[in-house]
Amino acid sequence: GEWVGNDWRNYDKEIEPLADIPTSFGISQNYPNPFNAATTINYQLPSGGNVTLEIYNLMGQKVATLINGQMDAGYHSVNWDASQYSSGVYFYKLAIADRVFTKRMTLLK
Repeated sequence: GEWVGNDWRNYDKEIEPLADIPTSFGISQNYPNPFNAATTINYQLPSGGNVTLEIYNLMGQKVATLINGQMDAGYHSVNWDASQYSSGVYFYKLAIADRVFTKRMTLLK
């Protein structure tokens, strides 16, 4: 505690640490890559918002939507089960607000 004016104040000085919130938007390379059947994609949001995470084939056709909705700030992970898709190169695109991130991955069966 401490003296404040003529009063003794006893309080806990411990400060709660801030939650682990990233300072920038971003998306990581999927792992494993190349992959067979399933892979994991990690991304980070410094603030919440409406997020889409979509998978495209080499012809630019959308083949899957993994996320389409409101997400909170923080570190996130999503799995893609690609067992029903053909071997080849795919792109995954994360969009939030006015930011878009795209990365490439390879499915090998």
